[in-house]
Order: sequence, then C-alpha cells, then structure tokens
Amino acid sequence: MKISIKREGSYEIYDVPLQDVTLLEILNEIKSKVDATLAYSSGCRSSVCGSCAVRVNGKEVLACSYKAEDGDVVEPLLNVPIERDLVVNMDKAYGFNSKAKAYQSTIAQNIKLSDEDEKRNALQSDCILCSACYSACPVYAVNKEFLGPFSLTRVWRYVSDKREENPKDKIGNIQMDGVWDCTLCNACTLVCPQGISSKADIEKLRARSVMFGYSDPSFGSFDGGFSFDGSPSF
Repeated sequence: MKISIKREGSYEIYDVPLQDVTLLEILNEIKSKVDATLAYSSGCRSSVCGSCAVRVNGKEVLACSYKAEDGDVVEPLLNVPIERDLVVNMDKAYGFNSKAKAYQSTIAQNIKLSDEDEKRNALQSDCILCSACYSACPVYAVNKEFLGPFSLTRVWRYVSDKREENPKDKIGNIQMDGVWDCTLCNACTLVCPQGISSKADIEKLRARSVMFGYSDPSFGSFDGGFSFDGSPSF
C-alpha cells in the first residue's frame, strides 16, 4: 500500500506492506520500521482523545479510526500552526474558547434538570477536542479571528443550560467574529467524529440573538425585520 504524507511542504511516498488496517497503524509501521523521523500525534487509539486528527484526501479524519486505502494523501490539519509533519499546535484554536467565554460563568441556585434538560446538553459535551471542525471551516480564509464552530457549539451548550444565570451576556459576546460570520456551509458537521452539528447550534444561537435584540450586521441597512431564526423578512 502506498501512502503520500505531506512533510515540510512536500509529499513523501511510503510503500507499506499492510492491508485492511487503520491509518494510525500505517503511521506506526512507517515510524518503527521505515522512517523514525516521521512526526504525528496519537493517544488513546479508540477515537476518544482526538489527538490523531489529520486530513486524508482533503477531508478531516481520526487516524485511529480511518481505514487506510492505497493512494491516500495524508496532510496536517488546516488553520492551525504546523509544528512538524502532521503535528499541529492547537493553542490558538483552544484559545477561542476563552475569547467566546465558552464556559459556565454563573450558576443559578436550586435548579433541577429534567432528563430532557440533560439530553439537550449531552451531545455538545461529547466533543473530543480534535479540531477537525476548525480545519474544515472555510471562514478562516477571510477571518482569522472567527470564534469557530467548536467554541460556538460550547457557547450554545451553556446558553441552553438552565443553570446559567446570564445567557444574554454570553450571546452579546459572540456577535463580533461569531454567529453572523458563519456561512452555515455545514463543513464542520460533516467531519465531526462525534456527530455534533455546530451549524445547528449556531442557528440556535442566531435565533437566541434575535430574541435578545441583536441582528445580522450584514442586513443593517435593509428596511425589513427579522424572523425568529435571524433571517431577513421583508
């Protein structure tokens, strides 16, 4: 099986005598028996830690779960600095969580959550921090300060939590470089290994923004109102 791996701007082809295995197994074979200088990240090998996320044939995948095929082209994630080979620096991506205040800020007392309340927040809590959604997002090509799908999903997780006392403050914090900058292309959802739809969460945040009196600045000069989902109505 031949695999092309992007290293320092060029592609190196490796011929590995393995079939019907994961990409991570291929990478381990190359590093242990062919080229010990190859750098990549891995951890749990069970699609839980998210550290082995890479791009294969232009799509973000987890190396530990992707079944390698002959001719695959493997590249590091986009929109994050490359440390070496397939290893990237996630600091800026994770830093957007702080900028977006994607955390529980104030907790209301004596609030009991129903089973439905818990289920509402469960999916967003399953994120494994792989940054596949950041890599797939096309908005970063024009706005490097965009808060991004992961952070906005986390904001919705807390805005929708009945225990959060100040959801309006969180909504106000994501108006700039946030909910209105998303193109709703759904690229983030398609690559999420946990099946989290950041697009759907951002649409909910837009609706909540309208409820709190915010609107898409792109339509600021239009002589019309806004529907509940934030789209213009004339």
